[in-house]
Amino acid sequence: MEGLAQLLPIVLLFVVFYFLLIRPQRKRQQEQVAMQNSLSVGSRVMTTTGLFGTVVGFSDDDVILEVAPGVETRWVKAAIGRVLTEEPGDGIDSTENDEKSDGDNVAESPETGDSSTRKS
Repeated sequence: MEGLAQLLPIVLLFVVFYFLLIRPQRKRQQEQVAMQNSLSVGSRVMTTTGLFGTVVGFSDDDVILEVAPGVETRWVKAAIGRVLTEEPGDGIDSTENDEKSDGDNVAESPETGDSSTRKS
């Protein structure tokens, strides 16, 4: 009976680790593999290193991404971190950049700022 009482905390610790660490990690891993297997030509993706591209083809277990017009690179499927969904307002809006440049930019003016940064 004492042997069972000594073994019970170890068993409980393993059960807690399974439900809090091992099981959720397996689920995320399965979702990642399912996402990588569901890639199709034309999908916008981001690699695990942060490179954005469009899927233009497949070769064995590799994915061919177009990262710029006419620039294609080959990646393993495991390097695809996520598929980007196209939502309105996701891209860089050129009017957004124009509005920023039209405003008064205090940092560009040498007359402003403290005396240590002023030109003599």
